[in-house]
Order: sequence, then structure tokens, then C-alpha cells
Amino acid sequence: MKGPLFYSKILLFGEYGIIRDSKGLSIPYNFYNGALKKEEKPSAEAIASNASLKRFADYLGKLENEQANLVSFDLKSLKNDIDTGMYFDSSIPQGYGVGSSGALVAAIYDKYAQNKITVLENLTRDKLLQLKNIFAQMESFFHGKSSGLDPLNSYLSIPILINSKDHIEATGIPTQSFDGKAAVFLLDSGIIGETAPMINIFMENLKDKGFRAMLKNQFVKYTDACVENFLGGDMKSLFTNTKKLSRVVLSHFKPMIPEQFHEIWQKGIETNDYYLKLCGSGGGGYILGFTEDLERAKASLKDYKLEVVYQF
Repeated sequence: MKGPLFYSKILLFGEYGIIRDSKGLSIPYNFYNGALKKEEKPSAEAIASNASLKRFADYLGKLENEQANLVSFDLKSLKNDIDTGMYFDSSIPQGYGVGSSGALVAAIYDKYAQNKITVLENLTRDKLLQLKNIFAQMESFFHGKSSGLDPLNSYLSIPILINSKDHIEATGIPTQSFDGKAAVFLLDSGIIGETAPMINIFMENLKDKGFRAMLKNQFVKYTDACVENFLGGDMKSLFTNTKKLSRVVLSHFKPMIPEQFHEIWQKGIETNDYYLKLCGSGGGGYILGFTEDLERAKASLKDYKLEVVYQF
């Protein structure tokens, strides 16, 4: 048995901001993927994944009971498959902000949801919101609170533009140019990040009036501008606004940036070789980088492995 592949995702813009109704832009990242599988001789990872799926299936049973109108699953088949060794085989690193739990949620919904919304039908705004809501409830098993965007992106495997909480749409992004000088890249922090503690810090900070004002007047403003610049292909403005966003994050989201990266983050802003921002909730995992000159960024960050996501 081997199910279809579900890919990782990258939220290019909108981390934390989308909680406060900023714009966001999420793109599939096909470098990593996962699929439901069974094997004759399971590895230790497969056994651990199978045990986690068992707990997830119990949670989905409760979810179905409590919210009968939201979603229903073929729980009998799901539990039977888990009892016979099914697990989620994934190359997506966990705690790295690239949607490992999102791909799993998408795979389970795809195989076991009843009356599911499929990728092939006309995806109206209402259907997209309905899917996002289902996925948010499913994924909250892993994170405590989920926007539902990671599984949505993984399930549909298309770029998604978040205009606000209640307005999301599939979108096109500018075509990649593989000989382009500018790039979006991932920087490996070498630390596994935990989503829930980071979200808790953010929620705690929201109680502060000054923090809320900074979010609205700077963070959300620059995030929205970056999304519009990127989709509109205005790369000059994109880098101006990404630099502003990078500076705001370094000033106000320090706990989300691993300490050994504070200096590198600052160096990018000062030299204009690259600008860093959070990838997902931060606290470890990947850090997202933007550069107008990939070779210059590579030279400047020569001690780190850069993984190019998108060239333009």
C-alpha cells in the first residue's frame, strides 16, 4: 500500500500576521513530501508514526461526534488500516516550519473523509473556507491552534493567497527564472522548533497595547505590501519592504529567532546581502531568506547551507 504524495509548504509571507488579519501567501514546496504506507517490516520511525496515527484517529472520532456538521470519516477503515500497520512516511522535517503535520492531515482527509471536497471541483471561496476550517480543526490535534492553511496548501498543491481570515483564494505566482539572480532560500537553524510555545509567546504579547500597535502599523503593513509586490512582480519594492519587515521582526520577535542568528539577521539588514524572516512560527527550524543576488548571499552566509526555494 502506498498513498498519493502530499507536499510540504512554505508560507512566504504572513506568519503571525494572519492571526491578526494580515495578507499571507503560501506556496507548495515539492522538495519534501509524505504518503500513507504499510510495510512488511516496519522501522522504528514507522512504529512511532503508527502509534501517533492511533491517537489522531481517536481525536478525529471525538471531532466527528462534537461537530457532526463539519466533517465525517470512514473511521472503521482508518482504524483497521492503523491496526494493520499503516504509518505516514515523510521526508518533511518536523518542527521546521514547512508543514509536516499539514501534509499528514491532508493525506488522512484525502483517503478517509466522507463527502470530501476534491481538488477537481470548482473551488469556490466558500469551499476553500470550508476546507480550511475542517483542516484547522483536524490539525489543532498537533498544535493546539491551527489556521488550517498548511494542510490546505498540501491538499490542493497550489499557491494560496490569504486576503483575510474569511477571504482566501487560489492564486498564480510569477514564473520562476532558474538563471535569475534574486532568490528566496531556506537557512537551516539546526534546531527543532516547537509551534505551540511560540504561539503562546505571541498571544501573551498581544495583551500589550504597544505590541498590538506595532503589529498593525508596521508588521501587517509591510507584510501586506510584500505580498502585493511579490504577486505584482514589483521586485524593487519587494526588497525594500522585506528589509523593513526583517528589521521589525528582529526588534519585536526576538524570542522566535534562535539566539545565534540575531547577529546574522542584523548583518543582512546592514549589508543588504540578504534579508531574513521567520519561516512558520520560528523558534528553530528553517529561517526564510530573500536576496537580490544569490551568489552574494551564499558568499556572505558561507558557513551555512542555503536551500533555494524560488529564483526570479
